Amino acid sequence: MNLLPNNGAKLVYVLVLIGLFTGGLMLAQWAPWSEDQQSSNGYANLGGNFTLNSQQGEVALTDFKGQLVLMYFGFTSCPDVCPTALSSITSSMHELGPELEQKIQPLFVSVDPARDTLENLAAYSAYFHPRMLGLTGSLEHLDNLVQQYGAYYRHIPLENSALGYTVDHTSRIYVIDTQGKLITTLAHGTSVDDIVKLLKQHM
Repeated sequence: MNLLPNNGAKLVYVLVLIGLFTGGLMLAQWAPWSEDQQSSNGYANLGGNFTLNSQQGEVALTDFKGQLVLMYFGFTSCPDVCPTALSSITSSMHELGPELEQKIQPLFVSVDPARDTLENLAAYSAYFHPRMLGLTGSLEHLDNLVQQYGAYYRHIPLENSALGYTVDHTSRIYVIDTQGKLITTLAHGTSVDDIVKLLKQHM
């Protein structure tokens, strides 16, 4: 009957699925530092200025001095994680009201420059907020930037898919203060109320 090999194969398959699911949940909230490091200047060696491309031309972090910056790494073909995070940014800005909203600059950094053209990025970002800027650069430049901010991304081939590949990436909102210093990151799923409270503390 060969029941044992079949059952064994099914068990392995189920364990692999559980592992992938658990790994995905962990990645969405992944950060390269511990809570202890975070509470004792864990961000001191992360962050800093950068320059990326937008539909309007080159954009540098220093262009937004005097504003809080909310930065998110992702890609426009992302089915749900990116839209959820960007919607949280937008909702948080709206909750602050028009006056305070103008003091925040949202940035969406694509780690999929081969498919995300500057025109597509501009349209995609504006869908979430009219002032959100869609930015990207070469893969080499992006590799340096995600390392600079303690983030992560990886292109994963997809068999039998028109997309060809997907992108595994950190899903955190990077909060940068008015002087361009990374002050904290917000895990995927952080409530709008908690985001608003944090933003008010630094405005």
